[in-house]
Amino acid sequence: MKVVGRAMSTYGRRMFLIECDAAQLPGLYSEVMDRRTKPVGKIMDVFGNVKTPYALILTHGPCSVAPGEKVFARETRTPATARSGSFVTRAR
Repeated sequence: MKVVGRAMSTYGRRMFLIECDAAQLPGLYSEVMDRRTKPVGKIMDVFGNVKTPYALILTHGPCSVAPGEKVFARETRTPATARSGSFVTRAR
């Protein structure tokens, strides 16, 4: 797991904003977890400046993350066969 950032504020019941570390930013639609490794939601949008971007998280249920709390993402590696543009050539 890697730290995505810190929760800044909530919007409504199912969205919250986090301030991210640009070096640790996962891709869009990545699963986000709280400090107890409980899935919280998914990253829906990334915006702001390049040095300190912000991400909008859409939660699965009512927002349970408090402002200032760290949120995490699990690192997932895609197998070589699933990557776009990769192919295998076979000698005949």
